[in-house]
Amino acid sequence: MMTFDEKQVEQLLTAIRFSSEKHRQQRRKDPEASPYINHPIQVAELLWRVGGVRDMEIVLGALLHDTIEDTATTPEEIEEIFGRSIRNLVMEVTDDHRLPKSERKRLQITEAAKQSVKARTIKLADKICNVRDVTYAPPTGWSVEKRIEYLDWTEHVIHGIRSTNSALESLYDEVLHEARKMIQQ
Repeated sequence: MMTFDEKQVEQLLTAIRFSSEKHRQQRRKDPEASPYINHPIQVAELLWRVGGVRDMEIVLGALLHDTIEDTATTPEEIEEIFGRSIRNLVMEVTDDHRLPKSERKRLQITEAAKQSVKARTIKLADKICNVRDVTYAPPTGWSVEKRIEYLDWTEHVIHGIRSTNSALESLYDEVLHEARKMIQQ
């Protein structure tokens, strides 16, 4: 039987609440306009269930990974509530939106291998979830070509972070293979 540290459970619940409040007005770009909060929860769950991740910092980082990038959340706010190490982890997986999209994508490819193991682990789970979304519930208006281009880009990102978590990497390979079959039909 697994037991949990009360402080960790409190942090987990606080991160879920915090992230859901920050993303409350956001929707995914799929045809159903799914609530955005589903995404960070799926990333955290994938880390736990498939990746075997039991490091609470990684799980918290997954739940918070898009708050600075996609909401008005500040790094200082993350640090005040969750501490400096969580702030640093979230910042590590946050794209700089002051840069053009093409530059942000290029940087993800070139910088991924330089990130901490914790950040790379979150990135793996995030890309798995995104590939699934592009396959089964693509953003409205995305052509087949754009979806394939996205898959190719994720493959470049993941290539740079191999040897991070073998279970997640295996799942990524399966999900990518299935995506290519489904999209290129």
